[in-house]
Amino acid sequence: MIIPVRCFTCGALIGDKWEEFARRVSQGEDPKKVLDDLGIKRYCCRRMFLSHVEIIDEILKFEEVRIKATEKFRK
Repeated sequence: MIIPVRCFTCGALIGDKWEEFARRVSQGEDPKKVLDDLGIKRYCCRRMFLSHVEIIDEILKFEEVRIKATEKFRK
């Protein structure tokens, strides 16, 4: 869904670093190097970045279909 603001394990602030991480990795940089550059040292925080799956766009598609179906039903 959406990256958590804080690490689940240690509570470190990580949410503000997600966009830069995602942008740089999508441009082909090595995730290890990006995490090192961002100052993400703890393995629990690194896990949050490496295991995160961005599915919000997929969920929003279903919501759009639901809204269109509701509008069609009301007419």
